[in-house]
Amino acid sequence: MIATLRAAGQDGPDEYTIDQLARASGVTVRNIRAHQSRGLLPSPEVRGRTGFYNQEHVARLQLINEMQADGFNLNAIKRILNGMPPGSAGQVLGLERALRTPWGEEEPEIMEASELVGLVGGADDATARKAIRLGILVPLGDGRYEVPSPSLLRAGADLNDLGIDVPTRLAVQEQVRRHTEGVANAFVRLFLDKVWKPFNDAGRPEADWPRVHEALNRMRPMATQALVATFHQVMAAKVDEAFGKVIQQEAKARRPGRTEGKQRQPSRQPRRSKR
Repeated sequence: MIATLRAAGQDGPDEYTIDQLARASGVTVRNIRAHQSRGLLPSPEVRGRTGFYNQEHVARLQLINEMQADGFNLNAIKRILNGMPPGSAGQVLGLERALRTPWGEEEPEIMEASELVGLVGGADDATARKAIRLGILVPLGDGRYEVPSPSLLRAGADLNDLGIDVPTRLAVQEQVRRHTEGVANAFVRLFLDKVWKPFNDAGRPEADWPRVHEALNRMRPMATQALVATFHQVMAAKVDEAFGKVIQQEAKARRPGRTEGKQRQPSRQPRRSKR
C-alpha cells in the first residue's frame, strides 16, 4: 500500500484518525462520512472505538476531489471507483496527475485587453471570439485574459509587424491547430492501443503500474520531438518545391527574345495613294 501511494508522489503516516485524514486529504470530516455512506470510501479499520484510515483513503479522497473538479458527479465517480481494483486509488491518482501535467514548459500569462491590442493589433468581436475558440485567449472577466501560450501570441505579433492582418493569422492558426489535432490523436491512440489496453485487459496488475507511468512520461518529449523533426523535413521540402516553381517561371519569362516578341507589333505596309 505504501508503494502504491508513493507511486502517486505522496508520503505520510501509515494510519490516520478521521481528523488527521481530513487534514491530509483536504476533505472535511463531514464530507468524509458522507462519502463513506455513499459507498465512495471504504470503511476504516476499527480498533476499540476509533476508526483508523490509511494512505489508500487519502489517495481516494484526493481522486474524488479531482474528478469532481473535472465535472464528474458523485454517481459517475462511484461507478469509476467501483471498477478499480482494490488498493489502486494511489496509482490512478498518480496517472491522472501525470495526464494533467502540461506537455510543455511554457507558463501562461495574464494580460489586460489593452495589452493585447498593443501586442497584436486591433480586432473586431468576431476575430476575438475566434481567438477564444482556438484557445489563444481565455477570458477571465473584467477585461482580463489568460494567454496559455505567450510564445504563440508573440509569433502572431511578429506576423502583424509584417503586415499580415488578424483574420489571416487566425485562419492560418486554425489550419495549424486542425492538423496538430490529427498528430495528437495519433499519439493518444498509440498510447491507448499499445500501452493502456494490454495493461487494462490484464486487470491492471499493480506490478505494471510503473511501466505505464514510464511510457506516458517518455511519450511527452518523444511526441514533441517527432512532430518538430517531421515538420522541419516537410517544411524544407515544401519551400524547395514552391520556390523551385517560382524560379522556373522567372527563368522562362527571361528567355532571350521572349519579352521582345510579345511587345513587337506587326508591321504594316504603307497604303498607296489613289490617282
